[in-house]
Amino acid sequence: MMNRKNRGGRDLHPETLALGYGYDPKLSEGAVKAPMFLTSTFQFERAEDGKRFFELAYGLREKDPGEVPGLIYSRINNPNVQIFEERMAAWDKVDRSAAFASGMAAITTFFLSTCKPGDVVLYAGPIYGGTFFFFEKILPQFQIRCIEIDGGGLCPATLEAHIHEHGLERVKVVYLETPANPSNVLVDMRAIADVIDRVATEAHRPLFAVDNTFLGPVFQCPKDHGVDVVLYSATKFIGGHSDLIAGVVSGPAAVMEAVVGYRSILGTLPSAFDAWLLLRSLETLSVRMKRQARTAQAIAGFLKIHPMVKSVAFPGMEPDGSPEREIYDRQCSGTGSLISFEIHGGEAEAFAVLNRFEVMRLAVSLGGTESLVQHPASMTHSDVPVEIKNRSGITPALIRMSVGLEHEEDLIDDLKQALDVLPAPRVTLTSGAQADFDAP
Repeated sequence: MMNRKNRGGRDLHPETLALGYGYDPKLSEGAVKAPMFLTSTFQFERAEDGKRFFELAYGLREKDPGEVPGLIYSRINNPNVQIFEERMAAWDKVDRSAAFASGMAAITTFFLSTCKPGDVVLYAGPIYGGTFFFFEKILPQFQIRCIEIDGGGLCPATLEAHIHEHGLERVKVVYLETPANPSNVLVDMRAIADVIDRVATEAHRPLFAVDNTFLGPVFQCPKDHGVDVVLYSATKFIGGHSDLIAGVVSGPAAVMEAVVGYRSILGTLPSAFDAWLLLRSLETLSVRMKRQARTAQAIAGFLKIHPMVKSVAFPGMEPDGSPEREIYDRQCSGTGSLISFEIHGGEAEAFAVLNRFEVMRLAVSLGGTESLVQHPASMTHSDVPVEIKNRSGITPALIRMSVGLEHEEDLIDDLKQALDVLPAPRVTLTSGAQADFDAP
């Protein structure tokens, strides 16, 4: 399947493209699935071919119309990687996607290829702890300033004020996660894109980049809401089985050319084996995420009425008519399966609950087939200063849960017995009890 459209001219759905797009079985002895190309180097048919391939790879000439980059060396390109990238580009509705050896490899390569000394990155907190460390400790060494402009959401007026304060010509990237990690706060991407478009000039427009790991690409397409560059930790839902580490950057051709060039020199391409695993996982991505979301909706309803749970953060649970619900209805097609909930108490009580789980695994990461629970304040976001954690809602009593594919009754029973460790008073709940939750 080499086209995104059928013979009638209709665009094929990403779920269909994930099963065959970008792969010609005739080139691999008719194998229905792409074989694993475990090779470091590729043989050229002629010396002239090698010359042309290198000219294109190192930017020594422009690509001819319809030309496909030739295979040279697996640090630069690999068939498994290329097929995966074509299918991800279809999911994200962009010119090109690039795969990386990890989510952090994707983030670091994007920013290093995009920013130069003197540039400013404006970002909305909370963000993943590794990204925060990169922004606060690494990029400043290259004279690139990273400034947090909001905690717990991003106000368009605040963004515009910061752009004017730091100078439009210096602001290179506006970056955020939505839903945010671990608060699940949603940011109105269209409103942010409108601000960027309004302040932009012919000479300069800041790039708008969004980490889409929590809901994408199944439940959220940032490109539809004015976002330029989409980033993922593909370790999570895209990989989906907790058996690989990978990342993705998707965006327009002009941006991606520099990203891919830096990737070749930095050596941040994933291995052929990991790319092959990603192809395997992409085929079931939609099915897995939708099943996980249904189970998460039941669990969020259970947590919402439990007396020892102080608050629940879960997309789509916001009251009808609230600004947060309006954002959800406008830009999300599903809830996802990440739940953050705060219990009554502090770190000691949170640890007591975490230590009681039997079915759910006490581990970081998310998006796998198994359910995971962790303590953001002392684990994934431990390097974030306390004052930033406090204003971002990352309290000592906060627990983040990634809902897997286990049966929902078993997960709710596991939650109930874990919460039972907390002191009374509380009401008795049955395993099937849950709050009314009108899941979209």
